[in-house]
Amino acid sequence: METVYWSPLQHGSWQLYVAATGKGLCCVTLPNESRETLSACIGRHYRGAILERNDRQMAPYVRELAAYLNGRLQQFTIPLDIKGTPFQLAVWDLLQQIPYGELVTYGEIATQLKKPTAARAVGAAVGANPVPPVIPCHRVVGKSGRLTGYRGGLDVKAALLRLEGIRI
Repeated sequence: METVYWSPLQHGSWQLYVAATGKGLCCVTLPNESRETLSACIGRHYRGAILERNDRQMAPYVRELAAYLNGRLQQFTIPLDIKGTPFQLAVWDLLQQIPYGELVTYGEIATQLKKPTAARAVGAAVGANPVPPVIPCHRVVGKSGRLTGYRGGLDVKAALLRLEGIRI
């Protein structure tokens, strides 16, 4: 049976939960999500796994996330262990290539995937991202450049973009 470790991360008024397998980061909740959200994510992607709080095991992950949230880190180096469909994995790979402080649209990602009419499917994959902001789904905006849907709420998306120096 696989063990998935987790730890809380407090950042100002934000409470996040971070989880990793022995291979890498697998789930991060956003400020409006609970520990139950974390448990559901693990249950969906790591069936039968034991969820165990282990702050020591999670320290490198929490440290990098905290450094990012405090404006001291622009590029994550922690390993990932994420699960998704081939399409989701392709979208998440492209998201990781968006430079810090820059934006792209759902349509631009669809075009990069050679599926120019798949902007909505890209949006669904972006919304299913299990490790925001490590995979920077907050850097994706609508065709008009406006902020659109974000699992954590548009206020959290805007805060992450401001952290990166992007004016909203």
